[in-house]
Amino acid sequence: MSSPTRGPRFVRRITQRFAGPEVEGGDVWDAIQLARHQDRPYPLDYIGMLMPDFEEIHGDRLHGDDAAIVAGIGRYHDRPVAVIGHQKGRDAKDRAYRNFGMPGPEGYRKGMRLMELAAKMRLPFIALIDTPGAFPGADAEERGQGGAIARSMLTMLRLPAPTVAVVIGEGSSGGALALGVADRVVMLENSTYSVISPEGGAAILWRDAGKAKLAAQAFKPTAANCYRWGVADAVVPEPHGGAHTNPEEAARQLDVYLTRTLRELDALSVADRRRIRRDRFRRIGAQRELPPDSSALMAQSAESPSGGAA
Repeated sequence: MSSPTRGPRFVRRITQRFAGPEVEGGDVWDAIQLARHQDRPYPLDYIGMLMPDFEEIHGDRLHGDDAAIVAGIGRYHDRPVAVIGHQKGRDAKDRAYRNFGMPGPEGYRKGMRLMELAAKMRLPFIALIDTPGAFPGADAEERGQGGAIARSMLTMLRLPAPTVAVVIGEGSSGGALALGVADRVVMLENSTYSVISPEGGAAILWRDAGKAKLAAQAFKPTAANCYRWGVADAVVPEPHGGAHTNPEEAARQLDVYLTRTLRELDALSVADRRRIRRDRFRRIGAQRELPPDSSALMAQSAESPSGGAA
């Protein structure tokens, strides 16, 4: 079996093409816009394609329901799994209902309900991350936003079952990190992952959200860079032009990764999973060792018409 800290061999093959030079300059901003594309598949789209038998839960049993978070139990390849995700909404009405994918504390408390259910039933836990951040309103803070995010991260860290977090679009700020403490953190090719959105970073650093491009170029939150720095364990290729051009193919690529990774994690004991989970987050920030021919592999990938894995 492959090293549990690096993932199965096929993951290393498909991610080698993302291990070249850092993505910089205007390419970073282009990547962010693609991650935010309004037609990209959202969690309910992937759930519908990969686990049609899905029962959603609602409410946090304290204050109310948060439509920005979808959570429930689905059947995935003849096994039950717990799945959660940020849902942004398609049209104006739906986006207002979903609060543009920005959860309040109720959403994270609902997610913890699902985590506790997954722990009790020993269900694999899959998180589909796509949010500009947790809702920053004063009322959300008054209801315990920061504490809910912290408890969500701690609860996820302690889960006994296999956990996989997938950044499918934009993963920004604590709103994304709350669902990202997993055995494996994977990013789709055109997704982004960072501790804050470019606009939020610019507002803090320069008091000018209009300098978002400058902030984005500073922290370079692309999938290629996150893999290079060890923030992401793998990068799953998307169809040429992005997941929105062929959602079914994007779901197929993700399906390949999830099935093999869950099989690998199933072979580990609970103690080993928890230890590896802790260790992977302690390693973040260390330079990942790259193959000497990564630039050549990246060039070969660029010539592929499909943009898919070998």
